[in-house]
Amino acid sequence: MTINIIKNYLSLAPLFLVLLLTMLFSAPYANAQSKVYNWKLAYTWPTDFPLFTVSIKNMAKHAKELSNGRLNIIHESSTVHKKPLGIFDMVQSNEYQMGQSVGFYWQKKDVNTAILASVPFGMIAQERYGWFYHGGGKELTEKVYKKYGLKIFPSGNVGMQMGGWYKKEINSLEDLKGLKIRIPGLGGTIMQKIGVEPTNMQAGQLYKALESGELDAVEWANPGIDLNMKFYEHAKYYYTGWQEPAVELQFLVNEKAYNDLPKDLQKVLTTSMKLAAFEGFINYHHGNITKFKQLLTDHPDIKIRAFPTKVIRALAKETRKALEEIIKSGDPLTKEILNSQLNYLKDARQWTRFGDQAYLSNTVPLLPFK
Repeated sequence: MTINIIKNYLSLAPLFLVLLLTMLFSAPYANAQSKVYNWKLAYTWPTDFPLFTVSIKNMAKHAKELSNGRLNIIHESSTVHKKPLGIFDMVQSNEYQMGQSVGFYWQKKDVNTAILASVPFGMIAQERYGWFYHGGGKELTEKVYKKYGLKIFPSGNVGMQMGGWYKKEINSLEDLKGLKIRIPGLGGTIMQKIGVEPTNMQAGQLYKALESGELDAVEWANPGIDLNMKFYEHAKYYYTGWQEPAVELQFLVNEKAYNDLPKDLQKVLTTSMKLAAFEGFINYHHGNITKFKQLLTDHPDIKIRAFPTKVIRALAKETRKALEEIIKSGDPLTKEILNSQLNYLKDARQWTRFGDQAYLSNTVPLLPFK
């Protein structure tokens, strides 16, 4: 009988071993699948900037839902963290695992970041998305930011930026000289070359600076965002754009924090950001439609203007010279990025003109039925 018990025990031993090994190795997996990752995201805008923050809120919502609550992203505005232009540094140091802002706010660290955000006289939104996802833009962006320990993802294109709110009408280059204008990025660099005094202020300071005379003009964004800022109370001339034809808001992610996420949560995060960027782009576009209609209806005293042809040509000439100077600054990646963009633009613009521009020029919209 003892021999039979021993035989039965030995026959069951492999099963016990399998069960033991399964328990040992499945425990860490189960813990990994249940661990909650709490991330913090800092963004440049104040709390009351709903149009800019829609993609942030949507991204956090998608990440939480797709991960069944395992990836929890708390977002904080500049009203909370008090460093609206410090997003790059805070994410790089991992004080915040994520951020949202625009690349030209840290162009002094690396001018390529401004070129990746938007280039004067460059691509419009759909052309830029085509370049980013299919024309090498994503790979070049990774090259620029990897050395800073950051990963960059689109957060929604704001679309065509207006040329700004001016207190006086601009009829010539002389009218621009000496004006104090809030205009950041490459646009500010180029305006400086024709005699403008560019500056970059926080959003909350702009209205008072325009009211007090500290500023003569403000370039901020487009109707969807500008109208709530009430710049029209002190500047009645609203100019069409040239300097930022397609500004891409950006999600910044600390690379080490990203690599520490399980693979499935990395996929959740990237999918959530991509979906939120699309939603943000559509939301910005709709916001411009509705706010521009409101502007025309409620503020007939605002004068919509385009800069004179001579001014635009001078700005285009200075843009070319400024980009040539940047290329000569020594970073070979700058020329690679610009040529990649401009080669893609050359091909893309042929279709944009043959498709969208020809349609808009040669047709009239259908009117609603009575």
